[in-house]
Amino acid sequence: MKSRAVEQDLRLLLAVFNWAMVVRDTDGKRLLSANPFAGFAVPHEENPRRPILTHDEFEQLLAVAPSITPAMATLLVVANATGHRINSIRLLRWSDVDFHGSTIRWRGEQDKIGHEHDTPMVEAARHVLLKHRLRTGVTGASGWVFPSPKDPGQPLSRHLARDWWERTEVAAGIARIPGRGWHSLRRKFATELKAASLKDLCALGGWKDHNTILKCYQQPDPAAMRQALENRVALRTVCSRN
Repeated sequence: MKSRAVEQDLRLLLAVFNWAMVVRDTDGKRLLSANPFAGFAVPHEENPRRPILTHDEFEQLLAVAPSITPAMATLLVVANATGHRINSIRLLRWSDVDFHGSTIRWRGEQDKIGHEHDTPMVEAARHVLLKHRLRTGVTGASGWVFPSPKDPGQPLSRHLARDWWERTEVAAGIARIPGRGWHSLRRKFATELKAASLKDLCALGGWKDHNTILKCYQQPDPAAMRQALENRVALRTVCSRN
């Protein structure tokens, strides 16, 4: 198991034990008198892997995605255009997609942090989703945008989405990098939109806290860094007039 996953699981376990020390049963007794993990040091990964996908690599994946399945190409474009987690994307229903208003609704119950919000839908995403709907022949608004190939009544599983990603990487001839997967597109989204205000970027990608973007998603961009240096303005002494 990855160190980051172990850390998250242990923190969740500690939170459950702390909760049990506060909640009382029908007799007024606490569910847990003491936290058995009190004082336990949770291991922390100092330098977690957060690889990012470049746009060139994205185009390589997109070029071969239809050979895996047409739905994979649609998933890639939507993930790249919205910057959202793959779990939120695979759980979209057609009622969440407003083709007339060009917006997508992200339901709170399908979101990792329970954040329900609407985002603009760019033309690239609108185009592939319209083609995807025509290709799948779905007419009902309640249907899954990305149904399971085996059971249309169920959404695409996260395991199959991961399998499609790995197969597409192989087909594109892109080297496998540990930690790189669908989330690398979310990092790409945050990094490419550095020029946007953090408030707008939070709204676009479904983040509640802009510190999360700075800490976990945006990556240093050598080209942007060089441009910043070239645009540097010298600080001059301002003489005040008496």
